[in-house]
Amino acid sequence: MQAHAPLAVEVKHVSKSYGELHLLRNVSFEIRIGELIAVVGPSGAGKSTLLHVLGGLQPANSGEIRLGGHLLSGLSGNALADFRNRKLGFVFQQALLLPEFTAEENLLIPSLIAGHNHGTAVARAHELAEILGVAGRLKHKPSTLSGGEQQRFAVARALMNRPDLILADEPSGNLDQNQAHDLHQLFGELRSKFQQTLLVVTHNPGLAAKADRVFRLQGGTLSEISSSDLQHEPPNP
Repeated sequence: MQAHAPLAVEVKHVSKSYGELHLLRNVSFEIRIGELIAVVGPSGAGKSTLLHVLGGLQPANSGEIRLGGHLLSGLSGNALADFRNRKLGFVFQQALLLPEFTAEENLLIPSLIAGHNHGTAVARAHELAEILGVAGRLKHKPSTLSGGEQQRFAVARALMNRPDLILADEPSGNLDQNQAHDLHQLFGELRSKFQQTLLVVTHNPGLAAKADRVFRLQGGTLSEISSSDLQHEPPNP
């Protein structure tokens, strides 16, 4: 990541609460193109809420979010859904592959929704599967894939439309130690190979340590911390 790369994300004074529960309090930060950002913090601190607000899955109560220069609060309905499909990629703790479709078909869905040519979408799916080391599993249903393979396809699906930003919520939370290590390596490679911008919510210090910058969310406040502070983070529950 270049120190003076253009901004991918601008967050200014964002707050989010549910009644008396204040999960985000006046949160402000920026992410540059090609940067890998990790967000850590205790369970229940609002890390997933931050990711959902950034991804337009939940509205903020106040503040401003710009993704690639686009004001998120200015979008709603079909326009917001189209923006998420074209500009954002999501990876969750569960791979959430549709069980009735093959891995390849799962990859094609976001591209075809975006209106891309079928042949172009297939070529993109095969390219990503090759890069992510799962090309031999494209014709398999999710139930026949290992947890690590499912998450690699989930990452490939997130990359299909060449998003400006990938948001990942505990992506290695359901993987064993070896699978988690491989996935962590993959995120670092994505940043290098594609100049992909990523924001990862995680309890895993190994994944957080690969980030360019690390933030801790606690008490509704987001603050940048040093890599040495990661040793004080609680282990993955």
